[in-house]
Amino acid sequence: MSVVIVGGNECMVRQYKELCREYKCKAKVYPKMAGNLKNIGLPDLLVLFTSTVSHKMVRSALEQTKGKPVRTVRSHTSSINALREILEGHMEESGDGMYV
Repeated sequence: MSVVIVGGNECMVRQYKELCREYKCKAKVYPKMAGNLKNIGLPDLLVLFTSTVSHKMVRSALEQTKGKPVRTVRSHTSSINALREILEGHMEESGDGMYV
């Protein structure tokens, strides 16, 4: 499963990726606006940390996934626990394999 995280704290990028790896997910993290945000691909899950992301970044990410089978989750909190809850909820809903 692939996950794209938009927003969050720059100092937590490594921790976000490690947590996703624990859930057997590949993660791309975009904590700030960058040129490569224009091609996020087709992830299974798009996580928007709304407290730490600009409206422009949200619009860009949502435009790219519009009309595609991508589950989008918005979280006002960009903590590891918030991401853990999102991943657990997604695993339960999608029926993907168990996590470690």
